[in-house]
Amino acid sequence: MSPTDTRQSEARRPRVGIPWRTGAEEEQATISGKRRETEDYIIAVERAGAEGVLLPLKDEQARDHLISTLDAFVLPGSPADVEPRQYGSINRGLSAPADAAREETDRAILQHAFAEKKPVLAICYGCQLLNVYLGGTLIQDLRTETGTATPHRKKDLVPEPQEDPTHSATLESGSRLATLAGGTRAVINSSHHQAIRELGKNLRVTSRASDGTIEGVEWTGNSNWVTGVQWHPERMLGDAFSERLFRDFVSAATSARDVVAHKR
Repeated sequence: MSPTDTRQSEARRPRVGIPWRTGAEEEQATISGKRRETEDYIIAVERAGAEGVLLPLKDEQARDHLISTLDAFVLPGSPADVEPRQYGSINRGLSAPADAAREETDRAILQHAFAEKKPVLAICYGCQLLNVYLGGTLIQDLRTETGTATPHRKKDLVPEPQEDPTHSATLESGSRLATLAGGTRAVINSSHHQAIRELGKNLRVTSRASDGTIEGVEWTGNSNWVTGVQWHPERMLGDAFSERLFRDFVSAATSARDVVAHKR
């Protein structure tokens, strides 16, 4: 491929915005140059054919300008939890400290994405924030509040394993997730202690674990591609279902970008 062809190929790739997982990780990266777990999301979207663009959390002016230039967004996981006051609750000692800059960034992204019909893939914390943004609520700790015996994170197992635990999930027939999985069952990884309790407006449940935990949601408000998953497909490289999910997301991003370009 000639340099010209390479530049043209890169120009055709949709640009996907990915916020840092936390403000602390953004600050540490400026010192160490290491993206830590955020790198997994960059790799996943680029393997699927897009360009991954990191979004700053604390420089609001730069963040908002950059958001407006992007074609789609991945809301990644985070070691933080959504501030319980955002869904009408209080922290009963079950919720990890919130990261205000990350929450504000995700909300700015969602406001723009819904207004401009830009695709969103919301993962783990991102899925929970999406639900809260749309008026839903969360379970602050699955083990404490539901008594589930299904391991949803490493700490649920003794001894604690090196890799994320996995479990089966049921996918709603006819949903985007079931179509991409090629059926109504899948094996997914798991790394969370919170989950959706009450659904946000215009979301529908498209996947559940065997204990009833909501594992996937899809937006029904209009035709925009907005999907939330509680698991971590970016950490399942080589898994056909996970890779199809990212490719479908990138395809939707390409289509959305082309629609915007046609209007100009």
